[in-house]
Amino acid sequence: MNILELKNISMIYGQVKALYDVSLSVEQGEWLAIMGPSGSGKTTMMNIIGCMDKPTNGSVLLDGEELSRLSPAELTAIRRDKIGLIFQQFHLISYLTALENVMVAQYYHSMIDEAEALSALERVGLKDRAKHLPRQLSGGEQQRVCIARALINYPRLILADEPTGNLDETNERIVMEILRKLHEGGSTIIVVTHDPEVAVEADRTVYLEHGRIANVICRVGGAEHVEEPMFSTTCCP
Repeated sequence: MNILELKNISMIYGQVKALYDVSLSVEQGEWLAIMGPSGSGKTTMMNIIGCMDKPTNGSVLLDGEELSRLSPAELTAIRRDKIGLIFQQFHLISYLTALENVMVAQYYHSMIDEAEALSALERVGLKDRAKHLPRQLSGGEQQRVCIARALINYPRLILADEPTGNLDETNERIVMEILRKLHEGGSTIIVVTHDPEVAVEADRTVYLEHGRIANVICRVGGAEHVEEPMFSTTCCP
């Protein structure tokens, strides 16, 4: 079953076509990587999937709901309730502890639950750092707080923007292991990345060039299979 469908999406800024006639489906439980050079449309696609922008043309269905017809307030609600966002720059509130940063996501979703937030930190190995402020945490620890915050409301889709981009090798391995466990547990993950070592972990990698899907690599049973874009909008069998 597809959790996300982009149908003939275009995004035009003045004379610039950031995305042009892109169609893509993501299956529930799939791990998808999006790659491409700067200016290829990765960020634009992420913003559309994350309900932060509406496409100029085309339709977006998330969990069966058409997003392009929704108001900004309704899109905010979808993003809050169904999408867990993991940012490269973390976006933690500097004067709140790790635990409180996770609880902020609960506050905007429903109600705060300290025990549940502490459990989310424990899942990413940071229970003992719950009372620390962001400045007292390493970059890798801050990224793990960001992951815990993204997971706290049990999102239908985890959307990660360069989740290892600011991390050293050790912390990159830790974050990737967390993502692997989430995927094994049935989470749907979309990762925007420049890092081939991150992309190779995904079930499927979509390569963008000049706002179009250039090619798609599917990985089945450890083997890679390249498919033509027009035949690869869903994961290969």
